[in-house]
Amino acid sequence: MREFLVRITTTVPEGVSPEEADQRRAAEAVRAAELAATGHLARLWRPVGELSSVGLWRAADEEELHAKVLGTLPLRPWMAVEVTPLTSHPNDPHPAEPGPHGI
Repeated sequence: MREFLVRITTTVPEGVSPEEADQRRAAEAVRAAELAATGHLARLWRPVGELSSVGLWRAADEEELHAKVLGTLPLRPWMAVEVTPLTSHPNDPHPAEPGPHGI
């Protein structure tokens, strides 16, 4: 599995009811937990003072990341996504340890 740094900014479109937005946010939390359980979502942060998130995501490749991982998020149609593929650094003081499913 490869690792990706993903910055996500979600903007609720005008005209969307608060109820629909709340339902999608609740569904998003459920889906994020499922993706974490399968090892696709490793970490998630909210930068201080920003309405975005930064996460460490895992997938076989960038195509899988977009189609089978990020593409399954209920809020995805409202997201601006920036993906940066990552690779190991030789000076990393904490090399990655395999997670669930050998990830």
